[in-house]
Amino acid sequence: MSYPYTPLLQPLKIGGLTIKNRFCAGPLTLPSLHGPFGEFSADGLAYFEARAKGGFGLIYTGAFHPDALVDPVHPLDSKQPLKAPKTFQRTAVQLLERLDAYGARMLPQVSMGYGRNAVGCFCPSEIPYYHDPSRLAPALTKDQIHQKIDQMIATAVLLKQCGFPGIEVHAMHWGYLLDQFAMTFMNHRTDEYGGDLENRLRCAREIVEGVKAACGSDFVVSMRLALKSYIKGYNKPSLHGEDEVGRTLEEGLEICRRLEAYGYDVLSVDFGQYDSFYYAAPPCYMEKGRVIDLAAQAKQAVRIPVLCGGRMNDPDLAAEAVREGKIDGVVLGRPSLADPAYPQKVEMGQTADIRPCIGCNQGCIGALKIGRRAGCAVNPEAAREATFGLTPALVKKTVLVVGGGVSGMEAARAAALRGHQVTLCEGSDKLGGSLIAAGAHTFKKELNELNAWYQRQLDKLGVNVELNTPLDAQGIKGRQPDAVVLALGADPVVPEVPGIHSGKVYDCITALTKTQVPGEHILVVGGGLVGCETALGYAQEGKTVTIAEALPDILSAGIPVPEMNGQMLRDLLDEAGVQLKTGCRLAAVTETGAVVAGPNGEETLPADSVVLAVGFRPRPSLASQLAGAGMELYQVGDGSQVGSVMTAVGTGYTVGRKV
Repeated sequence: MSYPYTPLLQPLKIGGLTIKNRFCAGPLTLPSLHGPFGEFSADGLAYFEARAKGGFGLIYTGAFHPDALVDPVHPLDSKQPLKAPKTFQRTAVQLLERLDAYGARMLPQVSMGYGRNAVGCFCPSEIPYYHDPSRLAPALTKDQIHQKIDQMIATAVLLKQCGFPGIEVHAMHWGYLLDQFAMTFMNHRTDEYGGDLENRLRCAREIVEGVKAACGSDFVVSMRLALKSYIKGYNKPSLHGEDEVGRTLEEGLEICRRLEAYGYDVLSVDFGQYDSFYYAAPPCYMEKGRVIDLAAQAKQAVRIPVLCGGRMNDPDLAAEAVREGKIDGVVLGRPSLADPAYPQKVEMGQTADIRPCIGCNQGCIGALKIGRRAGCAVNPEAAREATFGLTPALVKKTVLVVGGGVSGMEAARAAALRGHQVTLCEGSDKLGGSLIAAGAHTFKKELNELNAWYQRQLDKLGVNVELNTPLDAQGIKGRQPDAVVLALGADPVVPEVPGIHSGKVYDCITALTKTQVPGEHILVVGGGLVGCETALGYAQEGKTVTIAEALPDILSAGIPVPEMNGQMLRDLLDEAGVQLKTGCRLAAVTETGAVVAGPNGEETLPADSVVLAVGFRPRPSLASQLAGAGMELYQVGDGSQVGSVMTAVGTGYTVGRKV
């Protein structure tokens, strides 16, 4: 039998350019990869080199925005290679030399702009901004449109001079400016840039024709294209694509045909836009490979290659799609953050060693949207490979990690990679901690994959794992380690109200891992992320579920929930018929139900079972009992401060990196 992933390892010809395999590292906006003039930073050089070394045949940069002078207020005008072309060119030449060593090729993205996706930017017509629908964006004049197109062409010329073999046009997807021009819903112009489809695609046509004329016909031009918008209106996603007011699939396929006719060499397709953000950046609630069937229809519509991205982080799905001729290659954005060696591990037959993207969006796009450092929740090195990597320990130590949750496993992994002798002691009979409960949801199976990945890495690194080994302070002292990492975790909060200790009340950990919650009417107390996901799980099993949340809205407490995850979770809860009782606190549990106190007084709700998801508190620390014992002492994960997988992995890695 032939190797099942062979289709992903075959060369691909794009125009006059040959890519060594079918793996593409997707374009991601990561500010740390660039300096003040758009040049590649030290972290940027290391980031892209890591993905080239890891086997990606084609690598995209995030979008360069050469139009800062056209839009007076622009969020990314620092990413402007035209501001200092010589400075940019020096770093670009360095980068291409590194990529060439691994046989990787790169297509930088060049953007026409954000349009309504960034407050202050211009649009095809006066339409509402995404983040502030009460404000209308100003419409571009024809002269401004021409200036934007000219600057994109000038940037392409600079990129060719640097040695890049082509560019990708950013982008007729995610509802960016070029996308807005193409949709009648957002383009109300009456000049030659509005009206019928040909006019609405005029910008896309003039860009590729201008780039080809200036850079030559062999200079590759790609288009990032959303095949369907999945929106019912401004800021109104369509969960299943019904009532589409944006781009229908039929129009998307016609756009594919016309882009090919204009001269585009390759299409990189996905779906969605900011208004349907859970399609643009699919969270864990969306099944993998959902875009493949749409991409397959695009593949039938054109002769040029079709690359496919959007939750494609399953090598079996990807290989099958290429084998069956549905797509020509796979674009991995967030998965390339989680594991830069994804293709190499596929090629080596080590797919179990691929660190999984868990679809949380917290470390990447979600972090970027709230102004935090953008990287990856499960890969703390991502986007700072040059400045925050692991180095061999100068002094080898015996390190004892107490607690086998994700933070403890990450601390043990990082310390072992640096050469320390590591023992991890876990009080229960399983590693994983809170990953076990969270992974019980059918829509969060990636957390089980992450747990399995950690256990495999610890085994390969020779970490001594001792299960069923609870340790108190005396037990730790008796082992006399050089350093101790306490990763004790947290316990669910149980509010003291009448009836709370009855047999019908379960904390969320127990409910998800140790028992089948009985009855048809389930009350989930707490509407944070844990509570909402728990409620969704029961509702999808066919149970009648109510969420009681003390705050005025669900998903308000705790670690901020990324926009796209919250957007989809709300729509799924609504579809599943979950009833929301906001501004309501649990007052008592009775034999027949539960009493909640809200703005209109007390109300008795039917409840065969009550599941508590009102938060967690760190377990008691052992730190004070270990003072003066002659060992380094660190605390990580929820045992230090309750957070998320991202914060748990981050603290574990940070300590393991320096212990």
